[in-house]
Amino acid sequence: MKDIHEVLRRKQAKAAQLAKQIEMLQQAAEKLREVAPLLAESDEDDATVLAEVDDQPGQANAASAAAGSAASPVKPRGGTPRWP
Repeated sequence: MKDIHEVLRRKQAKAAQLAKQIEMLQQAAEKLREVAPLLAESDEDDATVLAEVDDQPGQANAASAAAGSAASPVKPRGGTPRWP
């Protein structure tokens, strides 16, 4: 049979650990509440920038084409792929 004092000690240690985790989560939630309005403003700014890019399709297409060609220096080969 397990020693009742040992079981009680382990349960109390587990409860103390959970209490610390709860406190840390509450602190994180408070910080997130402070930052959430800033993130919402940032999302609105991103939407404005994206809308401006959509208004200029010629420049966006040229930029994406240039980025695409610079990003993939390897040219695709034609034909059927060879399998061993």
